[in-house]
Amino acid sequence: MNSPESTIKMRSGPRHVAVIMDGNGRWAKAKGLPVAAGHRAGVEAIRRLLDGCLAAEIEAVTLYAFSSENWQRPRPEVRALMALFIRYLRNEVADLSQRGIRIRFIGARHRFSHNLQKLMTLAEQQTVHNSRLNLVIAVDYGGRWDITEAVRLIAADVAAGRLAPAQISEQLIADGLSTAGLPAIDLMVRTGGDHRISNFLLWQLSYAELYFCPCYWPDFNELELQHAIDAFCGRERRFGARPGERVQA
Repeated sequence: MNSPESTIKMRSGPRHVAVIMDGNGRWAKAKGLPVAAGHRAGVEAIRRLLDGCLAAEIEAVTLYAFSSENWQRPRPEVRALMALFIRYLRNEVADLSQRGIRIRFIGARHRFSHNLQKLMTLAEQQTVHNSRLNLVIAVDYGGRWDITEAVRLIAADVAAGRLAPAQISEQLIADGLSTAGLPAIDLMVRTGGDHRISNFLLWQLSYAELYFCPCYWPDFNELELQHAIDAFCGRERRFGARPGERVQA
């Protein structure tokens, strides 16, 4: 049997893939299991996704792990998610580092426990020199929050006289976002059957290709990733130009 890293074949594929990992709870409910079991199964799907991304030589993958709105979920579910997150960081980081994966967190992490914040920082420090794949984990993240934070930085520079309003550009805003320094997002995948982006990377997804997969996240595997990559490769990305026209920088 071929290993996952030998089964993904790609033409001119995406450099940066964003994923909304939806459907853990519905997967568990369909099987008569508690919601926490769905989240645990979702961790296995992350492992399969990373296998596929490494095989496809994708440069970055950004996972929507915990949104700003997820704090509104039932407290037992939030506690179970936090415990799973801590366990993941304790058990997986060393292996991820050995495979050349760099971990980066984006979002308002200050609302997490001190212990979890410390583990996040250690994971970033331990993997900072890895370059095979950037694993970006969005936690307590919202696209509106991201843009607002960038605008606040710019407003502070204007107020201090370091920047004139006329100097504000799209690139300046992009440089203030939490994904600064990463390749532009080419492909966004959402599992679970819903067709929306749910406040995820609002600025960054402006010209990304969107792929909606009906399967629940715990069932996502290398073949599903291959389908998403094939769909991406089969689309014509014009960025607003007409077919055959030269796109001006």
